[in-house]
Formats: sequence, structure tokens, C-alpha cells
Amino acid sequence: MTITSPHLGSSEAWTDAKLLFALEEVVEKELNRHLKVTKDWMPHEYVPWSDGRNFPGFFEDGEKWEPEQSKVTEIGKIALVVNLLTEDNLPSYHHEIASLFGRDGAWGTWVHRWTAEEGRHGIVMRDYLLASRAVDPDKLEQFRMAHMSEGFESDNRHSMLHSVAYVAFQELATRISHRNTGHQSGDPVCDRMLARIATDENLHMVFYRNLLGAAFQLAPDLTMQAVRDVVVNFRMPGHGMPGFERAAAQMAIGGVYNIRIHHDDVIQPVLRFLKVLDIDGLGAEGLKAQEELGLYMGGLDSEAKKFDEKLAARLARRSARGL
Repeated sequence: MTITSPHLGSSEAWTDAKLLFALEEVVEKELNRHLKVTKDWMPHEYVPWSDGRNFPGFFEDGEKWEPEQSKVTEIGKIALVVNLLTEDNLPSYHHEIASLFGRDGAWGTWVHRWTAEEGRHGIVMRDYLLASRAVDPDKLEQFRMAHMSEGFESDNRHSMLHSVAYVAFQELATRISHRNTGHQSGDPVCDRMLARIATDENLHMVFYRNLLGAAFQLAPDLTMQAVRDVVVNFRMPGHGMPGFERAAAQMAIGGVYNIRIHHDDVIQPVLRFLKVLDIDGLGAEGLKAQEELGLYMGGLDSEAKKFDEKLAARLARRSARGL
């Protein structure tokens, strides 16, 4: 892939403001494409309302939640809480991207549309969890309050390019996490709901991935450095929630999201689609970032192989014990 941009060698001339202006037409094009292919859907249609009943408190006939009421597997419960708490921080995410991308023109229209679509995810997930009594509602609310009270600050809020690069990967990571949670939940209703959410997340990924591709055409060196930084330092947006590290470890073992999935199903597909490691004509800083990215991906694959081996050994031990 050869870049023939007139801006090669002039990376320092690019500011966030100039890039926002230069990418405005691409945002408008991608927004129009998105609106043509996306389908509106009703969150309430995915919730098993007939399973619902009153909780104790205000209602005298309220029934206390008990673990055996849940139809969801243990790993499903863990992943559903992590995924919902991640979605709960939408106000902070909106603030971050509205501050970076602006509220006017095509950028602003996208920011608000994205926020509206993402809002459905938290609505339907919480309604499902409460109606189906999948998790302890008191603990869920306590976790929500603790998580949202901490707020959220993106690792990439310093740079528009870094933010675009991050969401190109993060939206796909979220899609994969939701989809695998559905598969592991043990409840077909939950699986169907999360499949619907995953469809949205995939369309969001496509929007940002295509925008990232356009950024490579304009400012290849800076964009390559942004991708390198984001991939090397990638963290899921829910990393600050209570008990995240333990939950993430359980989700890794349970096949919801782990280093192998991260490498094969999230990072590699975006890099491959954009041919990031094949771009030539880069300046010194861009070439350095590309080489470092390639080395990192090799190391990530090696770590994933070690994880695969440990997981296989763990599963073999459990099988030998009849678990």
C-alpha cells in the first residue's frame, strides 16, 4: 500500500483542529452510510417481562433475590455485570468524544447518534438482568454507583487521532465481549439480546475503522504512531470498575475475552483490513512506529500461545477430576 499524500514529511503541521476539519467530509460520508445500513430496534422487545416480579422494599409483596432464580451461568453473570457497568459510563464517554470531536457539523451529528445508539445497550441489559433476576440487583446498583462515582478519563483524551484509533479497536473488543458473553450465558434470551447489541458495536467499529483509514491517507506518520501507542497500551474502558482484574481473569478462563481473543479477533482484523503493517512511504517516525507495532504483535502472539497452553492444561486437569 503506497501513500501518496502531499502531507508526508509535514506531520508537525497537523493539529487536532486541522485533522477534524480535513476529515469532516469522511465523517459525513461514513455517517450517511451508517444511517443507511443500521436498523432501529426496540430494547423492550428483547426483555422477558413475563419473568419479572416485584422486589422487596416499596412493594409489600416483593420477593427477595436468590441465586437459584438466575438462569445464567456463573461466567455469564460475571461478564454481564462487567459489560453493563462498562455501558453505564456512557455520560463520561459522551463528554470525552464531544469534547474531542465537537458538537457541530457531521462530527457532532455522529457524536449524538452514537450516544443515542449506545444508550439502548445499557437500557436493555439492565432491564433483562432485573426482569430475569439474573444477578443480585442490590449488588448491581452498588457496583454502578461506585463505578460511576469514580468517573472516566480516557487514556487517549490528549489526541483526536489516538482517540479514533482507540475506538476502532475498542468497539470491536466490546462486540466480541458481548457476543461471547451471550454464547456462554446459558440463556437463549440473553444470547439473542447480546447478539443485537453486538450488531450495533460492529457498525460503530466499521465507522471508526474507515475513519482511521482516511487518517492514514492524510497523516500516515502521525496515524501510525497513534495506532502503535493505542495497541501497545490498550485497556478496556471498564478497567476502573470494582473487582475488574478478578472478573477479567475469570472472563479470560471462561472464553469470553482473553489475550488470544484480543490478538486474533480484535487487533489483527483491524490491522489486516487497513494493511497497517504493509504501508510504505513512511517518514522516520512513522517507520519506527510501524516496526515497533510489528514487534509488539509478535510478542502478543507469543503471550497468547502461552495462555493457550496454560488454559488447555487447566481444562485437562479439570476433566481428569471429572469437573
